[in-house]
Amino acid sequence: MKLAILGGAGRMGQMLLACAKEQGAEVVAVTEAPGSPHIGQTAAPGLVYREDWPAEADTVIDFTFHACVIPNLRAAVANRQAYVLGTTGLTPEERAAVDEAAASIPLCFAPNFSLGVNLLLELVRRAASVLDDGYDAEIVEMHHRHKKDAPSGTALGLANALAAGRGAALDAVAVYGRHGIVGERPRGEIGIHALRGGSVVGDHTVIFAADEERVEITHKASSRAAFAKGAIKAAQWLQGRAPGLYDMRDVLGFKD
Repeated sequence: MKLAILGGAGRMGQMLLACAKEQGAEVVAVTEAPGSPHIGQTAAPGLVYREDWPAEADTVIDFTFHACVIPNLRAAVANRQAYVLGTTGLTPEERAAVDEAAASIPLCFAPNFSLGVNLLLELVRRAASVLDDGYDAEIVEMHHRHKKDAPSGTALGLANALAAGRGAALDAVAVYGRHGIVGERPRGEIGIHALRGGSVVGDHTVIFAADEERVEITHKASSRAAFAKGAIKAAQWLQGRAPGLYDMRDVLGFKD
């Protein structure tokens, strides 16, 4: 696998570079946005940050900003490259571009690439199928002060997994935070709450609360290496796959 890392100077880009070698991945290109002060500087031994598209790579990992996703996907489709997308906060247009690209290339898109978080997603899906809407469901996430989108993509992924486990449409039952005189909590509602502060890498808790008991499922990330290692695992899994839209449930074999 010849791997290209987009946005290599960012926090996730740096962690992907650090983890690639131990994961057995060969990084052949590291890019940054045009005009970045990093262009031309050394990214890793034998690699410098560049702004042109890495056409020599067979697989691309993208953790850049959401506004970059559409042009990046178009370039990957033109070059028939496998694609791992970890960027969150996509607009409806950008999300539609993901589906369109997946018709031409193998594409793994996930709100979080941590193996632990994806196990959490599966556990939440299964728990929600057992703990019906008699259990009030709440999701609480906390991230560092620099995170731009809220709630996190992972929190939304958990909400979707919870709704899917109950056979509900998330849009019909989700509430994002609460303020003022909101009245009694309706049965079946899924609450989603975002906290921001300090240098928290990512904490997520899903709560199922009934009158008689409460179940809490929590994941806490202590290093971005968890996300980087999962993204590289996904890139390796994509090798030789047919075009299509995949996620970490495919990579980890949960769908099987």
